[in-house]
Amino acid sequence: MENVKWKTRGVLASVLAMGLLLSACGSERATETESEAADTSGGTEDVKLVLNWFPKSQHGGVYSALEEGTFEENGLNVEVEPGGPQVSPVQIVAAGDAQFGLAHADQMLIARNQGIELVAVAATMQGSPQAFMYHKGEDIQDFEDLNGREVFVQPGITYWDFLKNKYDLSKVTELGYNGQHVNFIDNKTSVTQSFVTSEPFFMEQEKVPVETMLVSESGYDPYNVVLFVTKDYLESHKEIVQKFVSSYIKGWQSYEQSSDEINKVIVGENPNIALEALNFETKTQHEYIYGKDAAEHGIGYMTEERWDTLKQQLLEIGLLKEDFKTSEMFTTEFLPAHE
Repeated sequence: MENVKWKTRGVLASVLAMGLLLSACGSERATETESEAADTSGGTEDVKLVLNWFPKSQHGGVYSALEEGTFEENGLNVEVEPGGPQVSPVQIVAAGDAQFGLAHADQMLIARNQGIELVAVAATMQGSPQAFMYHKGEDIQDFEDLNGREVFVQPGITYWDFLKNKYDLSKVTELGYNGQHVNFIDNKTSVTQSFVTSEPFFMEQEKVPVETMLVSESGYDPYNVVLFVTKDYLESHKEIVQKFVSSYIKGWQSYEQSSDEINKVIVGENPNIALEALNFETKTQHEYIYGKDAAEHGIGYMTEERWDTLKQQLLEIGLLKEDFKTSEMFTTEFLPAHE
């Protein structure tokens, strides 16, 4: 009888131990499930953004969103890769080495012509600040007044092909633009490509009085610094795209008031540019980012009419070989509603 009691106790102990083990395992699985749920809902997604140039004021919204934690609040851990003359955001994003990029609208259309399907999700600049800069007092009223002059221009730059197709510029002496202005400064009748948001400031520092003529006066006025993704990424990661665009726009909204502090951050990322130059750029780019169509419709706004106009211009000069619907190349669905 004593043996039976001990056997019964042994069985009960075994059952109790097994129950405790199962309970512990169940508790562990529950903890793992809760942890997985926490990772899904509260974790961060790693993404990379490739800039169209070295950090400047035209990227102020990006650095504002980083500095103020806006990306992080939306569950994104954003790595920023600087651009430069040897960096192609289009190629990097197309290859899948980054999720987001910045480029000009004409670059995106040409990429589409090459079979690279990109989608614009926000246009930072509502127009192009690209211009020709010349010495003050030179009689330049129109683009045909460039004839008889040396013009420093980057070979293959799209707007120059457009201008040569629209105007008779056969008497222009083209010289390669290399980002330096020594030869321009020495030659008082010469003209150089520029951005009104930067080069005039550098000339002011050199005490060289200059004037500018915007390329947009010719009718060629693409969106600049356009935020884009690939079509495939957009279709499979809409939630992430929404979070990124919302953070990006909020960053630009904040930058309008906090540019003094954010520009100091940008200098830290790009010590080759002076704070004064960034402040000049911030001031001169304001109308392009916050004005024009953005004043009525909000930062990042785009229209099919503008994209169609640009596409037609590129078709006319032979930089696009096939026609296509520009509605496939941009969307405003991720931009905040603007009243």
